[in-house]
Amino acid sequence: MLQTPSGGAGHGTTAADSGLMSIGTVLHALRDEFPDITISKIRFLESEGLVEPRRTPAGYRKFSAGDVERLGQVLRIQRDHYLPLKAIREHLDAVERGEAVRLPSLARQRDGELPEAPDEGPTAARIGRDELLAAAGIDGGDLEEWESYGLIAPLPDGAYDAEAVTVAALVTELGRFGIEPRHLRVMKAAADREAGLVEQVVAPLRRHRNPQTRAHAEERANELAGLTVRLHAALVRTALGVRLP
Repeated sequence: MLQTPSGGAGHGTTAADSGLMSIGTVLHALRDEFPDITISKIRFLESEGLVEPRRTPAGYRKFSAGDVERLGQVLRIQRDHYLPLKAIREHLDAVERGEAVRLPSLARQRDGELPEAPDEGPTAARIGRDELLAAAGIDGGDLEEWESYGLIAPLPDGAYDAEAVTVAALVTELGRFGIEPRHLRVMKAAADREAGLVEQVVAPLRRHRNPQTRAHAEERANELAGLTVRLHAALVRTALGVRLP
């Protein structure tokens, strides 16, 4: 997908390489719009073929501005269209080939109107157990421990929602500060209570016969979830007397 500059390998940084970014820089660039993005998730999206960064001779990833834009597109489609990663990859590849393609949308339109709802509900991105372990950089014992505390749970067919990668990455990062998975049960309980509150609001919409109204329920649930996350973060910062830079 990406072309490697010729004549520069092994001879220092070329002019073409000077604009490339490290994975940490990419993380910082995406976090304004996607505050939950993690390095583990970027690596997972790469492993799924959504982006193909260059590699230095030492093996470090180097991302172009086009790579960052593509990652942003992937994350927006995940957030707004509920499509599996394979479908997102195929869509973006078709766009790059110049094909006229369109995504189904359940997102709120600018004029406030809802698009026509599809016949079936949105399909959440899913990953297998081995994929989750690889993306999060953990072993089976870690995952079993986190499952025992309810931090991550498999779907009925044994797969996992792709958001489990984000949860795993955050649990790992908190562990570096000495916060163990068992300490996070209180956060899981709080999240369950917040989810229950959101569910009370959207449940009447989900039971409605009109498919557009049911689609609106999912949109409303996402909006409320975002608000509760922001409120929770603000309350924690207030309690600690912490201000973001």
